[in-house]
Order: sequence, then C-alpha cells, then structure tokens
Amino acid sequence: MLLLAAAVATLATWVPMRWPTADPASLALLKDTPINCLLLEPQHWSPAFTAKAHEQGIATLGITTQPWDPKAAAHLDAVLSAAPAQPSTIPVYPLLPRSSLDFNKSELIATPQGVWPGVNPTPDDHAKAAPSGGPWIDTNAGFLRFARALTNKPIWIANTPPTNKVYPISRYLQVTAEAAMCGAKWVIALDADLQKRLLNNDPNAIRDWRILTTQLAFLETHKDKLAWPASGQLTLIQDPKSGALLSGGILDMIAIKHTPVRPLPAANIQPEKMRGALMAVNVDPKNMSESEREHLARFTRSGGTVLTGPKDWQFPTPRDGQITLDEKELTKLDAIWKEVNALTGRRNLGARLFNVGTMLSNLTESPDAARRVLHLVNYTDFPVEAISAHMLGKWKRATLHLPGLKSRSLETYSIEEGTGIDIPEMGWYAILELE
Repeated sequence: MLLLAAAVATLATWVPMRWPTADPASLALLKDTPINCLLLEPQHWSPAFTAKAHEQGIATLGITTQPWDPKAAAHLDAVLSAAPAQPSTIPVYPLLPRSSLDFNKSELIATPQGVWPGVNPTPDDHAKAAPSGGPWIDTNAGFLRFARALTNKPIWIANTPPTNKVYPISRYLQVTAEAAMCGAKWVIALDADLQKRLLNNDPNAIRDWRILTTQLAFLETHKDKLAWPASGQLTLIQDPKSGALLSGGILDMIAIKHTPVRPLPAANIQPEKMRGALMAVNVDPKNMSESEREHLARFTRSGGTVLTGPKDWQFPTPRDGQITLDEKELTKLDAIWKEVNALTGRRNLGARLFNVGTMLSNLTESPDAARRVLHLVNYTDFPVEAISAHMLGKWKRATLHLPGLKSRSLETYSIEEGTGIDIPEMGWYAILELE
C-alpha cells in the first residue's frame, strides 16, 4: 500500500480506469499500457488483487456512492467516494456533483456527471443543429475548460457510457481526447459488451483496446502541452453561479464555431489575466463584485470591448444534479450567442479553421507564449482530410502530432492574418504545435 504522501504526490501521474473484476489474471491486459490506476467497485475490493496490481506499479482505488467500511478498504491506495467523509487510514477523495465541487479544498476534482460526447441523435434519429447550422456536438468541453481555469489540480470526469448500448472504438477515442484537450482526464469506462469481450480476449476487442491504449500513451507523451492555458483574444467571464459548470452553455456555443476563447472566473479578473484580449463576454454582470466591475472597466478604458448579458437578467443557481441548461436559460444564452457572433463575425481571434464542421478545437499556449497548440477532436467515425488553419502571428515551424504515428513537420505559408497551415488528414485527435 502506498503511503499517504506518496499517494497524494502520484495524483497528477495517475491514468485512471474503471476495472470490472478482481481477477488478478486480468491485469495482464494492462501490460505495456499507460493505465496505472484502477477504480474498483466495493464488490471488487480484494487484497490479493491490490497486491498483484502493486507488483505492476498500478494503484488501486475504491469508487463508491454508498457508505463504505474503512477496514475493507485498508489495502487500497485511496477511495473516491460520493458518501460522507469518514475516518480512514488511506486518502479519501470526494466524488461530487458538478454543483458541489470544491476547487479550493479538494486535492482531486472529480465528478461522475457528464454528457456522453459525440454527435448523438435525437429520439427521432436526427442530429441536433448547432448555432452555426452544423450538427450539435454533445460535449463536456465547456465545463472542463472552465474547471481548468479555476484550478491547476487534477480533474477527472468519471461519467460512464449509456447503458445497453455498444459503441465503436472511435467513441472512446473521442471521449478521452476531449477531456485531454481541456487539461482533464476521463476515467476510462467501457460499455458492457466491449468489457466482456476484452476480458475474454476476443481478438477484435484486443485490437480496439490497443488502439485506445496507443492514444492514451500519446496523451501521456504530450501531457505537458495538455496543461497549457487557453489562448485567444476573446475572454468569457463567468462563474459557477452563472452556469459555467453546465454543458451546452455559451462557452460550448462559441467553441462550436471554433472561435478561440479564454474562460475566466469573475474572481480572477486581473490585468495580467486579460492581457492580449480584445473582447470580453460578461455572462452575468449582476453577480459581479464592485472590484470585479472596476477591473472590467479598466479593460474597456484601455480599448477592450465588453458584451454583457441581457439587462436585468440573473442566471438562476444551478440545481443539484443539473449538468445541462434548462430551456429558459438556453433561450437567454442564445441571445448572448447571437450578439457574440455578430461582434466577432469572421474575425480571427487566434485561429480560423476550415473543413472542421464535425470537430471541436481548443487553442492553448505555453506559459512563456513562445509556442501555441491547436487541439482538434474529430467526432465522426472516419478520418477527415484537407483541414486548414489560419493562425494569428508569424510562426516559423508547425509540427503535427497524431496518435500512433511519427510527428511530422508541416509547411507554413504567409497569409494576411499571419500564418496558414494545411493538415492533410487526421483521425480522431490531432495536436498542431506552432513555434
């Protein structure tokens, strides 16, 4: 068993997965993979399994929504629990609804609440429309990007696939990539069919498993870039009280158009946080303090443009268990979205992308601002070709990183906005690094 200090120090390096069995033989599936942290339901808490996992350098964590027996968990490295805290000899990390997350006290920010990412059909089997007119992508990216703006601590989203459904491996690649591009980790969880076939060493399941673990290894290779802060000339000012922890909000609406945007908690409005921004969207000005309003006023006096939410409107406090917007709030935010769209137009606020209708992107930059990274997640079940990116600034070198393939240099060319780069083809995740 790991010591407390060692367990806490290891949080940032854990690659977590829900594991459906206490059979020590199943650990052979993890050989030569980056998965080093298994989350086990109480019926699978086994000292023998933990001992074997430790031999492979794998941590075992209990995960439970019910009160649990500290003695039964003593052999584990930690417990991730939705139940009230109780005395324990091992670390206990809270597993909380989004509305209850404590970004100040918790060493690990973990929630089981999430939508199932992808272009998910409506009950009549049609794709939902996005504000841009393309298909709407169900995503946790807005929530995760705002959470990352609130903290540098590890963030885990531990939602599971919808029950009684079987998914192609592409969906798992999309889910893991989506969390990664936001600086978070999805706790890997397989649908029951894939889980069963994998444990039975079905050849097709093993093939898909290797594809998934190859992408996980890729993410670990580039984890320094995944921690970089958001970049762009548009700032979105919001807080949990104004829906920042919900999916489908204004941040997701802006992102669906591939407009780079920097989420900024209202309490963090400082000159250094606003540096480089030309525009700001203030979703819920009524919730701002006087000092926050003054910082924003300084931004406008320096030449910045501020778009505010509807007059006399105050976002209702999200309910416990709520993870998406109600229709009423969605209608209000749609009004803000239309104004943002009119304000930004076709202006390049960091990047303009072409042939990315079924993708989401995130633009980030290194702490010294010397490098930028464009993350692309493809939500179709097939590779996409001929993607173009028009980036602000003059960049000398562009490198394309793709899972399972050798990194390659791409040609850069001058355009009126700065630098153009063409990506010939990508699968489900790509990192375009600019230097």
